[in-house]
Amino acid sequence: MQRRIAYADRHLGELLVPRSTRTFRSDLTSVPALFTWLVPKTGEHLPATLLHDGLIHSPGNQTYTSTDGRVVLRVEADRVLRDAMADAGTALIRRWLVWSAVATATMLDGTGTGWSKTQKRYYRVTAALTVLLITVLGIYASFDLFDAGIPRLPWMGDRPWFVELVGGLSGAVVIPLVLALVFWGRFRIAGAIVGVSLAVLLYVTVVLLALTALYQVLEWLTAKMPKVALALAGVGTSVVLLVSAAVLFQR
Repeated sequence: MQRRIAYADRHLGELLVPRSTRTFRSDLTSVPALFTWLVPKTGEHLPATLLHDGLIHSPGNQTYTSTDGRVVLRVEADRVLRDAMADAGTALIRRWLVWSAVATATMLDGTGTGWSKTQKRYYRVTAALTVLLITVLGIYASFDLFDAGIPRLPWMGDRPWFVELVGGLSGAVVIPLVLALVFWGRFRIAGAIVGVSLAVLLYVTVVLLALTALYQVLEWLTAKMPKVALALAGVGTSVVLLVSAAVLFQR
């Protein structure tokens, strides 16, 4: 960044970041490439995410200046991010998604929060186990839906597939909400949003992972083994043409 960003926070007053423009670096909005279709790295939320990057700092390595001399801990910085996104015109759902993901990252990391070791351990375990449990249940529900010969989930059971699908979607909403309300404490809203989003978007994520892996393999083949890549492309095209012809002739 070549110039500092100023933000008039409604609780902390004026915040200026970064302290030094020559050494400050940012990766813009910290979103994995797999999810940039949902939250892009740039957009109306970018000034707020740059502000947040400037507010996050390790103890003794302050990277921002508060006009009133206030110290901004990480949880408060996450709140500033959410409010700043709203002030910048970021849509409601997107800013709460971003804040929930950032708050979850804060729970997993614990740096710069001022929490005790017990609090850090509790929040870290809560966030990690919630994500793990929802992922495992989502995969298990998939096997249940396709009658893979495993014990049935109570909210799906042995019913027609569309009834099981509705039951699975209901579980994808209810279970994360219960986990968030019971275990996430002050972060219950973040837990609910992250949990429901993870459960509902699990299949989309799996498909995107598969497509990304396929793309990476194709890129590697074209760079390292171009002849093999060309041969595979020819075989794939031939198979598609044969299948299309077979379907047309059957009609």
